[in-house]
Amino acid sequence: MPEGALAARWFATFIETIRQRQVSGQLRDAALGVRLGLWTQALTAIVVGTCERMCWKPAARGHRSSLLPVPREEYLSLDAVAFEAAGDRRWRFPVAVFELENSLADDRVAYSLWKVLCVRSQLRVVFCYRQDAAEGSRLVRHLSAEVARAMEIPERAILGGDTLLVVGSRDETTTFPYGFFKEWLFDVNLGRFGRP
Repeated sequence: MPEGALAARWFATFIETIRQRQVSGQLRDAALGVRLGLWTQALTAIVVGTCERMCWKPAARGHRSSLLPVPREEYLSLDAVAFEAAGDRRWRFPVAVFELENSLADDRVAYSLWKVLCVRSQLRVVFCYRQDAAEGSRLVRHLSAEVARAMEIPERAILGGDTLLVVGSRDETTTFPYGFFKEWLFDVNLGRFGRP
């Protein structure tokens, strides 16, 4: 699969899931009111729904998985993990991992990015929130400089899969969910995030 193809497919499915889920109103209201605990709760439900639409089996807080021999809501201390549904292996590696970081502290978001970069997966996604798009762009530059470039070129070359940073923001001038979420794809060659 070409670089970025899985991330693009997942993000398009994510936006479509938002448009069709009842919890979307809660997500929009939480973003507009900067109620980040509620934002994370609603976002978790949408991430789980997106994974299900991708025909994956997700595990997340409030969404217990029994696919592996050890049933859990969270695996590897990650907010959400998704597995291929097909197959009969008892132990399988995640197809996608997710961190939903609602902290406004840049280093907490950096930690979430570092954490997913440590996991072998076809798709790694970090969600974070900033009140406006300009703050989000500054955060992306910070994460590129502090976390992504901490990997040397040989480490980036063997990373495999897509890494997506999704910055949620409060944009009252656009129709929800368009403009509320901006996706940034990690370019392993350049060692930074860019808009797809």
